[in-house]
Amino acid sequence: MTTRNESLFARAQQRIPAGVNSPVRAFRAVGGTPPFLERAAGAYLWDADGKRYIDYVGSWGPMVAGHTHPKVVEAVQAAAARALSFGAPTASEIELAEAICRLVPSVEMVRLVSSGTEATMTAIRLARGFSGRDAIVKFEGCYHGHADSLLVKAGSGALTFGNPSSAGVPAATAAHTVVLEYNDTAAARQLFAARGAEIAGVIVEPVAGNMNLVMPAPGFLETLREECTRHGAVLIFDEVMTGFRVASGGAQQRFGIRPDLTTLGKVIGGGMPVGAFGGRREIMQHIAPLGPVYQAGTLSGNPVAVAAGLATLALIEAPGFQQDIEATAKALVSGLAAEAKQAGVAFSAQSIGSMFGLYFRPEPPTSFAAVMQCDRERFNRFFHEMLARGVYLAPSAYEAGFVSAAHGAAEIDATLAAARAAFAAIA
Repeated sequence: MTTRNESLFARAQQRIPAGVNSPVRAFRAVGGTPPFLERAAGAYLWDADGKRYIDYVGSWGPMVAGHTHPKVVEAVQAAAARALSFGAPTASEIELAEAICRLVPSVEMVRLVSSGTEATMTAIRLARGFSGRDAIVKFEGCYHGHADSLLVKAGSGALTFGNPSSAGVPAATAAHTVVLEYNDTAAARQLFAARGAEIAGVIVEPVAGNMNLVMPAPGFLETLREECTRHGAVLIFDEVMTGFRVASGGAQQRFGIRPDLTTLGKVIGGGMPVGAFGGRREIMQHIAPLGPVYQAGTLSGNPVAVAAGLATLALIEAPGFQQDIEATAKALVSGLAAEAKQAGVAFSAQSIGSMFGLYFRPEPPTSFAAVMQCDRERFNRFFHEMLARGVYLAPSAYEAGFVSAAHGAAEIDATLAAARAAFAAIA
């Protein structure tokens, strides 16, 4: 018998490419039919067939407080009752900007946008406009949104410029992007020694979350800061994922590194579409209308989205919030590792803040190449075994996972019980 999820997926594919509005949702990496979700509360999701799941995707990161938190919902309802959009300044925009500047150590001025992609593409443009240079450095496996200059794969050597990794990206655009291996401190130093005067900026996920979770090696972020300072390049931390997740002030607070620009998203919207970029005042004053770097957006600072963001940031500032959520993530990954060991499955896991990574290899990876060595087929089998038991993980071996403040001992225990059976099934 055809399920409602299957019927919806078939219907969606008639009018929406692959039936989804963001590629990973199509389940093509893991196979099968994606559940079409209808509602969520706390740590749980319910699909179109009425099945409940413990959620470790969290809308890909924003739901740090859990789904439909009463205070966030109340704030959104109140804002929506006043207006859905103004396209003009509001007091709440100032409040959100002030909260970001208070929480994130390096941000002196900030501008709100509608997505993480919009934030990163503008930060790149701003780095170029401020420095008067063209070259941007990024790292293999780090995803910074789908702007043309960031959809680039590595060139033929450490010092070569990149090539397009998506159809529709002109080679001439990709040619201004240099791709290095994440955590390769020596290659970064070598590049700056050879081309430092050409480099407008370096953009990096301070904790990579888009090739699964990869931690920065000791000295890696420090080297990027040193070289950017030495050569007059702009250091951009893409904290769209790590912001307010690995610490209240993001990865830069946790690691004690002060970037020149920071991009934010996900948590600052509390589930609504909000992004932001901010940083040093002298750089931010190059943005129009103060300076020559143009950026605009009809829905930037949308009052309903800003209300959700303000309510969420108020929750994460509560005493003990970060410590509790980090402890939950640690309990999850240590429990999963123990269950895998008991089943004799090659597996490792780690967490930082409320982000976590699961790897079907003996040790956590430190680079994109190491991530590619994970047993993808075994992950796919594990994913479906967990999904069948009511645990919703990211449908890809190359995505980080998230816990929320709504995940408690009961959810972790239920997840580990499901994992015990799943590991046994794939051993």
